[in-house]
Amino acid sequence: MAGGIRQPGGRGRFTPMAEINVTPMVDVMLVLLIIFMVAAPLLTVGIEVDKPDTDAQAMTDSGEPITVSVTSEGRIFVQDTEIALDNLAPHLTAVRQAGYDQRIYVQGDRAASYDAVAQVLGALNGAGFTRIGLVTE
Repeated sequence: MAGGIRQPGGRGRFTPMAEINVTPMVDVMLVLLIIFMVAAPLLTVGIEVDKPDTDAQAMTDSGEPITVSVTSEGRIFVQDTEIALDNLAPHLTAVRQAGYDQRIYVQGDRAASYDAVAQVLGALNGAGFTRIGLVTE
């Protein structure tokens, strides 16, 4: 009889098995561990900021990084080319579709308005870039 022991001689008394089967519990714990390992990186949300005046090592990215600059007058430059805010998102979407998937650096002049920098960040996000670094001295 499964789950118990029969006494010799046929019609013995049924004794329950006193061991706990931990295999289902281990299976559930491993599934939960995998779910948390996959979900944990997705919980971090925000913009990466390069902190000023630290002893941290320089970040190394392969390839030439793209830098978007905002001047004190609100003019926007991608690398060394001036571009209008209305053309920024389509231009960067074309760059992303061409295969660029590295971090984009945004540097704003100290006297630049918060609105101008925020609009550039919104255009970057709208173009599909999620790895954005703010450059400071």
